[in-house]
Amino acid sequence: MEENNLNEMKEMILKYVVKEYVDDDDVTIKYDTPLISSGYVDSFSMVSLLVFLENKFKIKIPPSKATPEAFDSVNNIVALVNQYLNK
Repeated sequence: MEENNLNEMKEMILKYVVKEYVDDDDVTIKYDTPLISSGYVDSFSMVSLLVFLENKFKIKIPPSKATPEAFDSVNNIVALVNQYLNK
């Protein structure tokens, strides 16, 4: 994927995560902020995030790949999405 598109994807996912899961305006989420281990994203949030990603990018992520590690940062999520974009 082109660098420009990759940055757009990172920004889009970051904005979605902040809008949907971060209630505190004082919290700054970065691309490498631990989302699950810091408690921003839980197992229910992971499911809604997975649905968002599959619908947004027209991909199917197998349940075996939708792990807490894969969803623990925006960078990890982008890497996961990238695996399925060109399949």
